[in-house]
Amino acid sequence: MTPFWAAEAVWQAVPHLAAFFPEAPPLRGPRPPGALELRVEEGPWQAPEFAGRRRAVGLVVPGAGVGPVPGPAAIAAAAALLHDWPDSVDPALLAATRWADPMLGRPLAPAEGLALLADWRRQAAENRRIAAFLGMAGWKQAAIAAGFAHAGPPAPFARSEAVALALARAARARGEPGAIAVWATRAAPGLAGRCAAEGIPLLWVEDGFLRSVGLGVDFVPSASLAVDALGPHYDPARPSTLERILAEEEFSPALLARAAVLRQAIVARGLTKYNLGRQVVTLPATPGRRRILVAGQVEDDASITLGAGQVRTNLALLAAVRRDEPDAFLVFRPHPDVETGYRRGYVPRRAALRFADAVVAGGDIGGLFGQVEAVHGITSLAGFEALLRGLEVTTWGRPFYAGWGLTIDREPPPRRGRRLTLDALVAGALIRYPRYLDPVSLLPCGPEVLLERLSDPTAWPRPSALRRAWLGYWRYNGWWLKQCRRFRLWQR
Repeated sequence: MTPFWAAEAVWQAVPHLAAFFPEAPPLRGPRPPGALELRVEEGPWQAPEFAGRRRAVGLVVPGAGVGPVPGPAAIAAAAALLHDWPDSVDPALLAATRWADPMLGRPLAPAEGLALLADWRRQAAENRRIAAFLGMAGWKQAAIAAGFAHAGPPAPFARSEAVALALARAARARGEPGAIAVWATRAAPGLAGRCAAEGIPLLWVEDGFLRSVGLGVDFVPSASLAVDALGPHYDPARPSTLERILAEEEFSPALLARAAVLRQAIVARGLTKYNLGRQVVTLPATPGRRRILVAGQVEDDASITLGAGQVRTNLALLAAVRRDEPDAFLVFRPHPDVETGYRRGYVPRRAALRFADAVVAGGDIGGLFGQVEAVHGITSLAGFEALLRGLEVTTWGRPFYAGWGLTIDREPPPRRGRRLTLDALVAGALIRYPRYLDPVSLLPCGPEVLLERLSDPTAWPRPSALRRAWLGYWRYNGWWLKQCRRFRLWQR
């Protein structure tokens, strides 16, 4: 077989070029005698640009055919993946196209490549709708700009609601959608009504469910975002896009199979929302006693404010679970944000041990799931993570994963009632709903790529020296705040 050689300009334009040729990567460097020069083009598979970052997904490679010429049915199936499918595509052109994942550097099947390209084009179009960001903390803004990037300049970060509304009005006057993307927990009361009155689209932004390697309270940006045009997913008083997906969508067998593989990979890798990489605590033997994990939360978190019922504090949750399970071995897990001292919900150890048998504040929560039989929480994401692992989950509030027949709900959410399989819940909550950003390439990606990055802490950008110095002070100050809470000197 005569080898292909690619000029340096081709390698510079397509750094992952080898992934398109798994059988024999093109040669690089001086051209050997007899080697064929590789000529490639994207043709109709042009990938969109995201803030100057662009990587090819499909390459037309004349003379290096991939397979047989596809028939009309195969072309129609491919066309269904792209809303902007070219008017006329030569079947031979599709057969001569190779596909590769530019983030993981691996070949893709044609359907996978077209799906990625379609998702990129859709997300780029959605991102162009944004006229202003509102309520985004300064340390989040770079990640937010990357998560909403497109070929043009990023939307401005407004310092006030009045500025954001003015930017939206100006965009609409130019014939643009003029949407405002607001950090959900920092939206002023009545913002939704004011936007609706003027016909301004409002997008509610929050962290996704597979977030990062590290805590947000430690200024680690999120690699996944929940972007909702209806309302925050943690507010059960009104429908959200996530709830609509779970309540109404008919999940295809292919999507359910993908969700099953994703769920199994999360469990096998021990991944959770924060992935702190801390040593797992081993629980003592408890022969004859059912072991239950009680997941603590940040008590002033919006999911508690809006989604809790009668049980609204960590201590009240412990008391309720003890009443519910008088003979069980209860393990209380404080929320890691609370443990930093900066968030509300601290329960003194002595008070917790009035109801719990053990308090486990260290280690990753993922290491505890394999040591218990059930999990109780108010609205904690730990309940969703426990469902992925096949554990019994009891909710004392109304989280997004309650009300679908998978949990024991002490206060069932309104409107829900459809019975879902676990893989349908995963398909909706982890595939269909969030958007993901590859922390290495800063390109939109799927959850499978993010799992690879979450499994490799070295893939995440290292904080600057200034940020590391600030974090040292931040954590030291948080330790003192925690002592103030411990001795009831400060409870805010």
